[in-house]
Amino acid sequence: MTLHSILIQKLLCTNAHVGRRVATHHFKLYTYGFRNRMAIIDSDKTLICMRHALNFIGSLVRLKGRFMFVNTNWLFDEIIEEMTKKIGCYRPSDNALWKMSGILTNSGSPKKFRSRRKKLFFGPTQPPDCLVVIDTERKSSVILEADRLQIPIVGLVNSSMPLEIYKKIAYPIPANDSVQFIYLFCNLITKTFLYEQKRLSSAKAVAVEEELPKAQPREGLDRREEQMKIDDVSKKEVLLVPYESLAPLPDDIADTKNLLDKLVVLKFNGALGTTMGFNGSKSALKVCGDSTPLDLFVEQIELLNAKYGCKVPLFLLNSVETHDETLKAVEQYKKSRIDVHSLIQEQKLQQDLSQKPQEHDDLYTSDHGPLLLSLLTGGTLDVLLSKGKEFALIVGSDNVAAVIDPQILNYLIQNKTEICMEVTPTVALESSSLSNSTPERCQLADIALDSSQQMDKYKFSDTRNLWLNLTAVKRLVDTNTLKIGNSFSEVGSSDQMLRQNTAVRSMIKLFDRAVGVNVPHSRSLQLSSTSDLLLLQSDLYSFNKGLVVRNAARASPVNPSIDLGPEFEKIYDFQSRFKSIPSIVELDSLTVRGDVWFGSGVTLKGKVSVVAKPGVKLEIPDGVVIENQEINDPADIKQ
Repeated sequence: MTLHSILIQKLLCTNAHVGRRVATHHFKLYTYGFRNRMAIIDSDKTLICMRHALNFIGSLVRLKGRFMFVNTNWLFDEIIEEMTKKIGCYRPSDNALWKMSGILTNSGSPKKFRSRRKKLFFGPTQPPDCLVVIDTERKSSVILEADRLQIPIVGLVNSSMPLEIYKKIAYPIPANDSVQFIYLFCNLITKTFLYEQKRLSSAKAVAVEEELPKAQPREGLDRREEQMKIDDVSKKEVLLVPYESLAPLPDDIADTKNLLDKLVVLKFNGALGTTMGFNGSKSALKVCGDSTPLDLFVEQIELLNAKYGCKVPLFLLNSVETHDETLKAVEQYKKSRIDVHSLIQEQKLQQDLSQKPQEHDDLYTSDHGPLLLSLLTGGTLDVLLSKGKEFALIVGSDNVAAVIDPQILNYLIQNKTEICMEVTPTVALESSSLSNSTPERCQLADIALDSSQQMDKYKFSDTRNLWLNLTAVKRLVDTNTLKIGNSFSEVGSSDQMLRQNTAVRSMIKLFDRAVGVNVPHSRSLQLSSTSDLLLLQSDLYSFNKGLVVRNAARASPVNPSIDLGPEFEKIYDFQSRFKSIPSIVELDSLTVRGDVWFGSGVTLKGKVSVVAKPGVKLEIPDGVVIENQEINDPADIKQ
């Protein structure tokens, strides 16, 4: 089921499609047909008209326009009042103004009016910039007044509305004015207002900051204050649970199906492969034969759905650059047992992040703040909750080995966990005598959130896989606690990487019952360079049913360290300099520099360094075994 069909189904649940017995000629544009002599309104047309109206309302909010909401149906009073309170347009003195006629044409100066409820009010001194009429049929006089003053009208229209009234409504929304639809419509208006108001406040804060004098003492003080906040967040502790200690899945497949039906998978798909010489999304790189990371991930979900009879959907968070390419790739999955939806990450955030230096190909960071912004501003969160989805697995754009594990989901539901990180132990922890077989408390400062950081300073490394309780996210949204995106307003500063690395830590502080799961290294394989591609295409890993399988012959639990020089940086050079990928099952580290060419059937063991002298072409013969050697010249190679 696509996202569009979900929205249509939500409209149908509100009876928005049920028209009247009479359908005027001009309204037939919006009708789908007739049933039992009742006009059936086309829900597709209703959805399109609502989008146009909400875009217009959003544009006026950005311009700080004035709004007037008109309603005479007492059934909707509570809904309208709640909406106006949330968007900051609630004024008790104005709530009865729609009871009177002439309030628009007589609003040139303050005047006293007496409503039908015998209360005294003052009329507005300025006409509104937009009139939103909820029950259009009853308030034709207000529509006539607004038309005289050339005030644009957003109003609900039905199949029996006269043409002379219909023509005066700039943004008509064909729908049945049921209580359920009015609630949905007002909810969408509220979300539009809050989103635009948040953007305005953010832009105003940035403008004020730019106008402030760049005083060096104050800048140093701000930096110390910010560092103190980061240190405070980093001191928060989370419980790290070893994956081996998780309870097994229920024996009944139906119970596992019920678990997975509560899950939705969201994957970042905005990372570009430009630094590897690939003009496109990293998810389109071929890592296993003709299969791409996206193919493997879709295959994993498809087999999971087939095995348990569940319906786990996949949402792809694309950037503007990767969206069209992804839409073409998704076409091949139409006949599969999986619903794949493509969304575009929040546009403003993309524009900010695109100011990063050009040498960074991952212009769209895999921090989880952008995802939540896209969810909240696009209304996807409410749709998912209405479909019974309780948890979301958020997967980073670079991680090829992410696993949709129902065991972790089972643990989170049983323990009522709201947020969960997947981490792996670093080399420093693996080499120590510490045991990872029992749960332990760990500070967030001990978890490296970026692969470019020095891992010897940390105990664990973040896999960029995050589990979120959607109900908890909704709670934070409704209370305006989840303020994501503010830390991205200063992209380009020297501390920006620090701010991005603390994004997840700041999020965890807002949730209750935060935990981490210590998963195997085979579940964290990042594809950010050709060195990573060598690891994926070697005999150390294989792919089976969409999952990355580690070679059992590998004794060390950690992956070998691979550092290829700039001569291997581009994919074309990488493929041409390797006749075949060497065997690295027993490799600890590999460093390659200079004009080096590898033959087929090469085996690398231990610590290997191959550095060609300047101006020398160093060719590694076919079938050679190199173990704990430094190769600088062909003579150094032991046949």
